[in-house]
Amino acid sequence: MTTITAAVAREHHAPLTLEQLELDDIRDDEVRVKMVATGICHTDAIVRDGVYPTPLPAVLGHEGAGVVEEVGKAVTTVRPGDHVLLSAAYCTHCQECQAGRMAYCENLFAQDFGGRRTDGSTALTAEDETPISSHFFGQSSFGSYANVVESTLIPIAPDAPLELLAPLGCGMQTGAGSVLNELRPPAGSSLAVTGTGAVGLAAVMAARVIGCTTVVAVDLHDSRSRLTLAEELGATHTVKAGNGDLQDQLMAATRGRGVDFVLDTTAKPQVLTAAADALAIRGTLALVGAGAPGTVAPFEIGQSLIKGWTFKTIVQGSSVPQVFIPRLVDLWSQGRFPLEKLIRHYDLADINVAFKDSQSGATVKPVIVY
Repeated sequence: MTTITAAVAREHHAPLTLEQLELDDIRDDEVRVKMVATGICHTDAIVRDGVYPTPLPAVLGHEGAGVVEEVGKAVTTVRPGDHVLLSAAYCTHCQECQAGRMAYCENLFAQDFGGRRTDGSTALTAEDETPISSHFFGQSSFGSYANVVESTLIPIAPDAPLELLAPLGCGMQTGAGSVLNELRPPAGSSLAVTGTGAVGLAAVMAARVIGCTTVVAVDLHDSRSRLTLAEELGATHTVKAGNGDLQDQLMAATRGRGVDFVLDTTAKPQVLTAAADALAIRGTLALVGAGAPGTVAPFEIGQSLIKGWTFKTIVQGSSVPQVFIPRLVDLWSQGRFPLEKLIRHYDLADINVAFKDSQSGATVKPVIVY
């Protein structure tokens, strides 16, 4: 057993509490990681608030970065002292995993949201000996140490800045991967991104990398600074949602042709409807935003039919984290994926402030540094 400091979600819609917890010994297929930093993602917030059914109390966090301290007997990919980023867990043995489509693991909810190991145990115990859900996304990185499953691990160079690269584990991987792995827009095409949080801005950066010549960033927040940042990162046009008809503004940005690709990070029905109406012939609308269960978006049928357009959902950027995240690190090292422009660092004691700043839009990507 090891005593750790962790931020615990005990009740829905309530602030996290800093607590001393007991972390049990690693299993043969696990790795003990000393956390250096962890990003805060929208998924952490919606699980805290009960949208997804991880049992509380729980230690959340799924964009961890740290140093390997101990390795289980069955682990072959890392050794003590390795620097690692952490991403979503996957089972490795289902049909989707075996086909290389780990983002669509058939056991995704059990692996990432179940709050337990596959044998039903949890790695964390409170001071009063009550169990605390662990293994959120295979890691639970809102603690100073974690026992993580091997599938979450991405080794990186020891001189790479963990406190900057931690957010690659989920949100930025999702935005960039949706463009680079799934949509793959041809050079010279147009792409609109609705929502300029970390996911959306990662998609904007990826659109510039892949060669889109019209990149439209759409934001729902009142702050102009996020759209200004989007322009700095590669957007050729910006649209403040609510200032006029979104469909008309997207059509104007593409000189009336319509947008070839739209990536929606908002899951707002009215945004999806307007984006679909603004698609070019044979265009594609892709959704990565997480909406509340029961959310429905209406699409007009008559005019849609003759467009031959596509709607799809994308999980985790359709990426294999161990392959794709090192590519993003390379792009960052070349200055082509400047994620540091999105990040603000917080102490663990200020984690609830970081959540509020993320929700308000004051901070694009909060990162906790231990």
